Amino acid sequence: MSDTPQITDSHCHLDFPDFDGQLDQIIANAAEAGVTRMVTICTRLRNEPTIRTMAEANAPVFYAAGTHPMSVADEPMATVDELITLSQHPKFVGIGETGLDYHYTADSAAVQKLSLRVHIEAAQRTGLPLIIHARAADDDMARILAEEHRNAPYSCVMHCFSSSAELAKAALDLGFYLSMSGIAAFPKSQELRDIFASAPVDRILVETDAPYLAPPPYRGKRNEPAYTAHTARKGAEVFGLDYADFAAQTQVNFDRLFTKVAAYKAAA
Repeated sequence: MSDTPQITDSHCHLDFPDFDGQLDQIIANAAEAGVTRMVTICTRLRNEPTIRTMAEANAPVFYAAGTHPMSVADEPMATVDELITLSQHPKFVGIGETGLDYHYTADSAAVQKLSLRVHIEAAQRTGLPLIIHARAADDDMARILAEEHRNAPYSCVMHCFSSSAELAKAALDLGFYLSMSGIAAFPKSQELRDIFASAPVDRILVETDAPYLAPPPYRGKRNEPAYTAHTARKGAEVFGLDYADFAAQTQVNFDRLFTKVAAYKAAA
């Protein structure tokens, strides 16, 4: 195992019922695959205490919290002060996920945009990276991200990126990162792979979004952090790199963006 290149699952949901009672095994599977760190994402702030406890109890697990755009109409509106207070925890490493989703929840577009701006301000004020979910909302997403970046700079990752080349360029032009999920490894995702291939390799992360979007050969099954390695191997092909070199580059990228994780590791 010591010879296996190390990578980080930059986005998963370990509190979902799919993993109930199995977390120790899930973390062991990840370690066997070289996935030595994972960021689990709280999508409803009322669940933050559960996820915080999970991170406290498991050395490889860090966490972020926010209100998912598909849930924002049904949840209390997050406040900047609330997010800043949560961010004081040493293993709280990002703001979100937040964003815009007009595919299933276009009827809540107005409140989604308000919530997005709240989360952006929290990222601006804490210095933590913003974690963005974007689906079927490219124009509004690009506009809001750019507007707020002009107001005050912040860092950001476009999680599970599967949007247009135009949104990819808009994000990259702001200095943001694109994260590859299992979608990038699907056979019919060549157009998406081409978008990634045109991006700077020093702006790429890898993730699972577990329990969703398992890459081949597990497509259609429950995803888990260990499977980040399958997406990362496809990423290495996309960029024409040896797997070890691509894995090392994604680690550097992750540490550059998620500085609190890197600092925590250094202090450990």
